[in-house]
Parts: sequence; C-alpha cells; structure tokens
Amino acid sequence: MSRIGKKPVSVPQGVTASVDGQTVTAKGPKGELKFVVNDEVLVKMEDGSIAVDPRDQSKLSRSKWGMSRTQIANILAGVKDGFEKKLEITGVGYRASMQGKNLQLALGFSHDVVYQTPEGITIATPKPTEIVVTGIDKQKVGQVAAEIREYRGPEPYKGKGVRYAGEKIVRKEGKKK
Repeated sequence: MSRIGKKPVSVPQGVTASVDGQTVTAKGPKGELKFVVNDEVLVKMEDGSIAVDPRDQSKLSRSKWGMSRTQIANILAGVKDGFEKKLEITGVGYRASMQGKNLQLALGFSHDVVYQTPEGITIATPKPTEIVVTGIDKQKVGQVAAEIREYRGPEPYKGKGVRYAGEKIVRKEGKKK
C-alpha cells in the first residue's frame, strides 16, 4: 500500500492546475509543465487538490501509484519555485566558465570539455569552481547535473573532480612506503 499515493497533492497559491483525462497540466510564474499519468492510475481534481488512486489492486497499479503522485507534486513545485542543483569542482587547474550558452570545463584533459545547455535549463558559474544548474523540470535538472559530473567524477584518493555540493567523498589511503 502506497503511503505517498494516499495523500492528495494540494495546488499551491499562484499555480493553476488542470486534469484532462490522464494529462495533468500546471501553469505558474516560472512556466508550464505537463505530465501524462500512466493508464494504471486514476487522476482526479477535487477542491483545490489532485487525488491519485490505483485503478485496481494489481501490483503494477500499486507500483505506479506513488510515483505518479510524486511526479505531479514535482511539476507543481517546479512551475512555482523551480529546482536547482549545485556542483563543486575540486582540483588544481580545474575550472568552469560560460561561453555564451555553452559550459566550458577545464578538467585536466588535453582539450576543454564543452557542454551544450539543453532547452529549458539555465547554467551559471558564480565562481570558477562552482556550477549552478536551474530549471523547472526536476528530472531534467538532475540529468544535466549528472551529465556534467560524469565528465570527471570525484576520485577517492585526492577528491579531485566534479561533485554535488555537500556530497561526501569516501577517501582511500594511498600506498605506503
């Protein structure tokens, strides 16, 4: 039984949401997002909140139930406030800068890595060792941050590389003489 799915999603102030069949649409100050709910789940709008219920008690319906409710909550939060992921760069000579809409990363390779910013995502570099990824779609923001981190993930000996802000790196002891 989904504990998350039982709780209806309340529509925040300043956001208009509508349910049309299996499509949930949310409009807010940051933009507009749509989510098509799986056919195994029933969605209905009732007095300022969106309720999600499984169509039957099959394992498939119950497994999609909580996920659908969380996706709807994420689009409502995204159009109201947006989402943000911060990345930190550690290492001598490792830095990031913006070249127009592209992110240019110096990560110890022979050439700089150029990452093209996808549609609907904003990347900023307040410091050469800090990257801030923002957008209204939580999945897209997380995916972009993961792709940037993947170029040079943090290594366990010196901790050099790109990591999420606040990420704890388990360090290993180097070889002994």
